[in-house]
Amino acid sequence: MRLPYRATAVAALAFTLAAAATAALAAPTPVPVGQALARFDKLKPATHRYLRYRQMGEMITPIDVWTREIRIEPDAAGVKRLHIVQHWDGATPGTVKKLDSWFELGTFRPFSHQRSTTGKDGQTKIEGFDFKPDRIVGLKDLPGNTQAAYDMASPQPAFNFETDTEFLQALPWAAGYEASVIFHHPGGEAPAAYLFKVAGSETLTSSAGGKVDCWVVTTDYNHPEWPLARFWLAKDSQVVVKTVSPAPDGSIWVKTLLW
Repeated sequence: MRLPYRATAVAALAFTLAAAATAALAAPTPVPVGQALARFDKLKPATHRYLRYRQMGEMITPIDVWTREIRIEPDAAGVKRLHIVQHWDGATPGTVKKLDSWFELGTFRPFSHQRSTTGKDGQTKIEGFDFKPDRIVGLKDLPGNTQAAYDMASPQPAFNFETDTEFLQALPWAAGYEASVIFHHPGGEAPAAYLFKVAGSETLTSSAGGKVDCWVVTTDYNHPEWPLARFWLAKDSQVVVKTVSPAPDGSIWVKTLLW
C-alpha cells in the first residue's frame, strides 16, 4: 500500500534520524589530552597483579607476574597527582624492569615517565622522559639517563602508552562506544592515534566460580593485517581483567588478573 505523502515524509525523517543516531554512536570519539575523563573516578588507589603467559598451540609458557600500583599522592613539589608504579617478577631470575609515571588528576595528562631495566649481567639502564604539549623529550636532570637527548615531536599532545591499562579504566565504555586516543610509547616511534572499540559483552568465570560481567574492547594497534587484541574490562570497576594479543608468529600473549 502506498503511504500518503505526510506519512512517507515522517517515516523518511524517522529513518534519517535513526540512521544519524546510529552513525553518531558508531563514530570514534576523540579523547584529547587535558580533557577531564568521564570515568576517572574509577581509578582508585590499588595494586593489581597480572600473570602473563605465552601460548603456542597447547603449550603454555609463563612469563612473569606484572604488578601495577595506582597511587594518588603529592609529587616532589607537593602537588597531588596520579602516580603509577609498575614492576615485573620473572618466572626465572633474569631481567628486572620498573616503571614510574606521574599524571594530572582528572585528565590523565602525562608529566614524566622513568624506566629502569636491570639485565642478567647486573647492569641497570635508566631512561627518563618528559611529556610536553608539542613533544616528548629526555629528562635532562635524571642521573644516568640514557635517553637524555631524546626528542620526539608530537603535533598533538599524547598519552603514555605504557599506562594504557589504567587509562582504559577511565573511559566511558558502553555498547557502540569507540575511542580514538593518541598514544606514545616513550623512546619508541612517533605518537599516533589508536582506535579502541567495544565489540560486545561477555561474562568471565573464574576457576572458583566467580563471575565478572565485562565489556570486550578491541584494537588492531594500527596493524589491520594483525588479529585484533582484546581487553575484558569489568563493567562495575572498569578494571582490566584480561587481555589477549595474538602475535604474528601464531602465538597468543595473555595477561590475566590474579583474583
